[in-house]
Amino acid sequence: MTTPPAKQREIHLAARPIGTPKPSDFRVATTPVPEPADGQFLVRNIYMSVDPYMRGRMRDVKSYVPPFQIGAVLDGGSAGQVVASRHPKFAEGDFVVGGQGFREYYVSDGAGQRKVDPKVAPLSAFLGILGGPGLTAYVGLIDLGKPKAGETLLVSAAAGAVGMVVGQIGKILGLRVVGSAGGPDKTRWLKEELGFDDAFDYRAAGGALDRAIAERCPDGVDIYFENVGGAMLEAALANMRPFGRIPLCGMIALYNDEQPQPGPRNLIFCIPRRLTLTGFIISDHFDRFPAFTRDVAGWLADGKLKNRETIVQGIENAPAAFIGLLGGENVGKMLVQIGPDPTR
Repeated sequence: MTTPPAKQREIHLAARPIGTPKPSDFRVATTPVPEPADGQFLVRNIYMSVDPYMRGRMRDVKSYVPPFQIGAVLDGGSAGQVVASRHPKFAEGDFVVGGQGFREYYVSDGAGQRKVDPKVAPLSAFLGILGGPGLTAYVGLIDLGKPKAGETLLVSAAAGAVGMVVGQIGKILGLRVVGSAGGPDKTRWLKEELGFDDAFDYRAAGGALDRAIAERCPDGVDIYFENVGGAMLEAALANMRPFGRIPLCGMIALYNDEQPQPGPRNLIFCIPRRLTLTGFIISDHFDRFPAFTRDVAGWLADGKLKNRETIVQGIENAPAAFIGLLGGENVGKMLVQIGPDPTR
């Protein structure tokens, strides 16, 4: 194990974004590498996660997670290796997943950290399909979507970190799966590689999203997994079957809006169709981690689930990766590789 350097780089929030974030809203800072005290260990980050929910934390408003502070380091999911330890339960060489992304090194007392085994899956997978996005897909579809074999599942942002897992689990459970994504390459990937029954390009559909869904779901939609919001939610509501379920995971189309958009205009459909819309935050469901890990790791090992990642190199490019995520540039999970991965 090499000796840690004296200095490291971090990404700080330079300004609160107005509308779509800009590179100038972020700053690369150089800070000392901390030394672990008794009961602590030092981690070298290898991968960090960029996720849509981070956009909300850039606003100075009360929410389910505290806002980022101007002039301070950001944070988010991270996967790394212990390089020095004065902790009895974490040894030098251990691989860990935590929440101290956007920096090259950090110290921890073990709170919020979990050891992972890169022999089970690549280290990066523990930030995606075997991490928060995968758990979100699993809980949202199985616990809240309450799927029954033969039903029709519609997934928005289906080529993203959560959507790709939702659709594949849907197929494993015997659902007919339709996805929406941005661009023909993504829709082709959903059908040809992931086994979706159908998929459509929401950009090509333009203002006819409801028709695009109706053509592919002629008998209606039983479960709509919501990742987008706005016009997509309105179009999905128009196609829901009686007693349909809508797990509300995210609404990325609205995250850069400075003022809330009106709508959906057809929310009244929820009453005669007896629809259930359920918003959820995955941190409320961490008790499902053991069952999720057992099932998803098994499906991966059996080849029933496929994984894909978009990996941007270099911590200095983390802001660009985040901006690209909001613009739909990723396929699968968006990650930043901060340093060398000794497992590959």
